[in-house]
Amino acid sequence: MTVTGFKDQDFDVFSVPGLEARMEVLIERVRPKLETLGAELAPYVSALVGEEMFVHVAKHARRTVNPPIDTWVAWAASKRGYKALPHFEVGMFGTHLFVIFAIIYESPNKTVFAGNLEAKLKKTAKALPKHFYWSMDHMNPAGTPHQDMSEEDFARLIEKLKQVKKAEVMCGLRIPREEAVKLEGDELVQKVQETFETLLPLYKMAF
Repeated sequence: MTVTGFKDQDFDVFSVPGLEARMEVLIERVRPKLETLGAELAPYVSALVGEEMFVHVAKHARRTVNPPIDTWVAWAASKRGYKALPHFEVGMFGTHLFVIFAIIYESPNKTVFAGNLEAKLKKTAKALPKHFYWSMDHMNPAGTPHQDMSEEDFARLIEKLKQVKKAEVMCGLRIPREEAVKLEGDELVQKVQETFETLLPLYKMAF
């Protein structure tokens, strides 16, 4: 299967009311695209980080009432799961596509990442594109553009990762829905590869 881009009807999935109904269209319409994208990019991501990376598509299995507000595919260095590990993700909310590096609350690596980010902050801040964004909540579609992150913001982020057990961090690219729907499959793959390459130093800081 070849990778196809995301279209308006894919983003519209998140306005379908009700858990069962939304999951049904998500599984039918969006999940196959995420699975194909995951398989297509797995060899690239593995070569990029220097070890085998496995594909994990969000199943939303823990949900019993609230329908998902986003969905994603992740690449991580374990076949069993990705949530306890630093990983890469491509996913979507109703408003945008995201291409990110992430360490979520289940990962013990966040304190390692916090220490390394603190030590290499100036170099890291300079290297990342201004339009990338930072977030500390994977359930929140909002984030802070990299260019708007002050030293105090980074200090708070680092401190929270060190001290708060459920803290998490994400950094990467947001592609507004109206731009994302114009990307053909090969353009999408290229954009993801370029973004992951830029995010690689952050991934390496997590170990």
